Amino acid sequence: MQKECFKCKVTKPLDEFYKHKQMGDGHLNKCKDCTKGDVAEHRAKNIDKIRAYDRARGNRQSPDYLKGYRKRFPKKYKAHGIVSRAVRSGKMKRESECEECSSTFHVEAHHDDYDYPLTVRWLCSACHSQWHSTNGEGRNPF
Repeated sequence: MQKECFKCKVTKPLDEFYKHKQMGDGHLNKCKDCTKGDVAEHRAKNIDKIRAYDRARGNRQSPDYLKGYRKRFPKKYKAHGIVSRAVRSGKMKRESECEECSSTFHVEAHHDDYDYPLTVRWLCSACHSQWHSTNGEGRNPF
């Protein structure tokens, strides 16, 4: 099935349009290329506002919280750094798929035992949270 982009007026296959469940055919009326161009243009025009918004978002922890976390879980904190440096240097490969559910969304390193910082399993954030809610912190986080 094909669709015409209302912006560039080019007829393209449906997989060239983002899904949008509120549209009649289930896809946005603007193609991916035009959408990406608009997003890039908007970001360039509003970069100061976007950066301020990103800095103020709630996913950043306060410096006091981070300092306390590092004191409470020194092995855990150290293991996170070791994995991060190993991935950055190429000694370890970041997997792109969750080992539990095969999701590719936000896959992160999980330690069953923090005494072995380079022994990790790659889990999506949902499976990772589920594992910790069932099993607690894991072995040797202190």
